[in-house]
Amino acid sequence: MTEPESSRSRPEGAYDVFLSFRGEDTRKTFTDHLYTALVQAGIHTFRDDDELPRGEEISDHLLRAVQESKISIVVFSKGYASSRWCLNELVEILKCKNRKTGQIVLPIFYDIDPSYVRKQNGSFAEAFVKHEECFEEKLVKEWRKALEEAGNLSGWNLNDMANGHEAKFIKGIIKDVLNKLRRECLYVPEHLVGMDLDHDISDFLSTATDDVRIVGIHGMPGIGKTTIAKVVFNQLCYRFEGSCFLSDINERSKQVNGLVPLQKQLLHDILKQDVADFDCVDRGKVLIKERLRRKRVLVVADNVAHLDQLNALMGDRSWFGPRSRVIITTRYSSLLREADQTYQIKELKPDESLQLFSWHSFKETKPAEDYIELSKKAVDYCGGLPLALEVIGALLYRKNRGEWESEIDNLSRIPNQDIQGKLLISYHALDGELQRAFLDIACFFIGIEEEYVAKVLGARCRLNPEVVLKTLRERSLIQFHECIIKDERQLFGRTVSITMHDLLRDMGREVVRESSPLLLGKRTRIWNQEDAWNVLEQQKGTEVVEGLKLDVRASEAKSLSTGSFAKMKCLNLLQINGAHLTGSFKLLSKELMWICWLQCPLKYFPSDFTLDNLAVLDMQYNNLKELWKGKKVRNMLQSSKFLQYIIYIYM
Repeated sequence: MTEPESSRSRPEGAYDVFLSFRGEDTRKTFTDHLYTALVQAGIHTFRDDDELPRGEEISDHLLRAVQESKISIVVFSKGYASSRWCLNELVEILKCKNRKTGQIVLPIFYDIDPSYVRKQNGSFAEAFVKHEECFEEKLVKEWRKALEEAGNLSGWNLNDMANGHEAKFIKGIIKDVLNKLRRECLYVPEHLVGMDLDHDISDFLSTATDDVRIVGIHGMPGIGKTTIAKVVFNQLCYRFEGSCFLSDINERSKQVNGLVPLQKQLLHDILKQDVADFDCVDRGKVLIKERLRRKRVLVVADNVAHLDQLNALMGDRSWFGPRSRVIITTRYSSLLREADQTYQIKELKPDESLQLFSWHSFKETKPAEDYIELSKKAVDYCGGLPLALEVIGALLYRKNRGEWESEIDNLSRIPNQDIQGKLLISYHALDGELQRAFLDIACFFIGIEEEYVAKVLGARCRLNPEVVLKTLRERSLIQFHECIIKDERQLFGRTVSITMHDLLRDMGREVVRESSPLLLGKRTRIWNQEDAWNVLEQQKGTEVVEGLKLDVRASEAKSLSTGSFAKMKCLNLLQINGAHLTGSFKLLSKELMWICWLQCPLKYFPSDFTLDNLAVLDMQYNNLKELWKGKKVRNMLQSSKFLQYIIYIYM
């Protein structure tokens, strides 16, 4: 195994840990073992390996390392106080701690009692006798104050470890550091352009004030509000007792009782444990205030569109503890009246636009020499909108010059203000199978687990579903988002869900709507609740319909006749959450591949339900007493073809 690479070179980006220690005492023993263990645990650690005599002042290089580290570990040994360099370093560490929001200082008392550090007794007293002879009184007082503060901090004492086993001691420290670095970091693209505002926002939120600070980020769709919020969240989340990024609040709140799951996520992400189950927004408000009002938290409310969404999640500053920080992203500046600072995200400048476009079209910072003019034309048509630059750039990646000219000609025919029309070019560039998959996701599967969606697409498409999802992601038409889920046993876990930008979602749904602007029953996909109910209640469905989504769990009207589905012979995708169906199930399509029927009221699974093509049966929270009633149903559900695809059958 090679020795861990020294971090002595000029710091590049934030460190996880800065190690402060007295070299003569522990450099080649305890501190070396600790440093090696930190690096092996994947903790990005700065250790100054310079053993040469030092000057009076801490170098800019070292000072920057202290400032950019998330945790400073100070190894107090018997000779620590004898080094004015160590004492100056400690002063800077504590300045940084007190200047920034929650920067962590972790003292380690190595063969020395914390009281010796706190009160400058023992070897520390001897060191200060000499310091008082050689240095100004003001400087010595500053050192004493720093040692007193550090000695009062919660840390690790080797004397508390049975038999003084250093290996166990270090193992405990590593676990503690990993705990303190427990960041819920979010994916952001590797190559960000025009993100200068994140520094301003981060600096504003990092100012050490006891009040709860709120920052608002607003701008048009696709401009990069969420990306900036993610960058700032990743920079700051480790400094707080708890953090939570509530993504796409507006879309998620449209689900049945949609604000309640968001409230539960907020509580779980911060408390890291199950919370009392509730299904009422008002109860959630009370729990958030009761459980979080003493905690210093970082919360991001992403894509807020209505005041009631904010009120359900953060009705008042008093809901969170002192020094908490809140970031709100929205299209509507009117929702940010309570914010302490607001930032409007504007379109990228021409040079920034070209750089971002090039990352996606060439995987380089600038276009290939013979594509510069074509690239500039494409960039001009995108109007400085990051989403459009990303999508159009990904569309042109690895295409020849003739294909570039053709696609740019298409762009030139679309009015500058028609962003959706420009994004549509990327949709039309997909082949038929990929277009179907994109529309399925846009209409039915945003926010759904990747594995779940892959099972459905595996039945719907001739292509491998993993290839389908990978291609859509490469084209920047979908994204993968790690999120928390709760299963039927109320246990939380992490999974990857599929997300899509609002503009792309709306573009896909508009494609479906335009296929039959007036006749709902002749659209391939019906996702709107009111439209779905009208089509079913009035039996307007036709053979054109491939998918229908209905959720009546929160409605009084739930009863429908199976005859409503009789004409939908090509129906593949069906969600009927909470619906009460009466009549023969033979009338439902024999082509069904996905059935999502949460809170199904039936006691027995219908024996006349033809499910030969079914891939996913999702019947969580149902009233079924017996699933296998009838030989035909039992044989079908136990068939190898069915079990190859099935994901959920929850009783």
